[in-house]
Amino acid sequence: MATKTLKDLFIHSLSDIYSAEKQMTRSLPKMARASANPDLKAAFERHLEETQGKIQRIDQIVEATGVKPKRIKCVAMEGLIEEGQEQIDEIEKGSVLDTALIAAAQKVEHYEIAAYGSLMALGKQLGVVVIVPLRFGSVRYRGASTPTIIRA
Repeated sequence: MATKTLKDLFIHSLSDIYSAEKQMTRSLPKMARASANPDLKAAFERHLEETQGKIQRIDQIVEATGVKPKRIKCVAMEGLIEEGQEQIDEIEKGSVLDTALIAAAQKVEHYEIAAYGSLMALGKQLGVVVIVPLRFGSVRYRGASTPTIIRA
């Protein structure tokens, strides 16, 4: 189906971020296992729980809007994950790999910020407000945590 309307674009964007989050549920355990630092490992494990929560919230958006998501693969997230996996494969476990994993995670977070921001803007144009509350903790700038939806 070709994207012709804002609703089509909203559905595509929602489907894309859903795919991205699903891909992260498979990647985060690998990142945790590759981490040498126990605090970093725990952070990846917490992020996995948060990601699973975001998937549930996306399911709520789907239910609330009645949209039918497409079965697509988020190629942007696929590329980010692939890059991180290459580092896991090529760098010896230790502080250098931990630093590379942190950088990879930051890239993913910035992608999610952009993706959820775009989804919110599209939703607003359609009269559907997608609310993405700030994440608690030290990362205050991130707007891409736990989407919920209300009708405007």
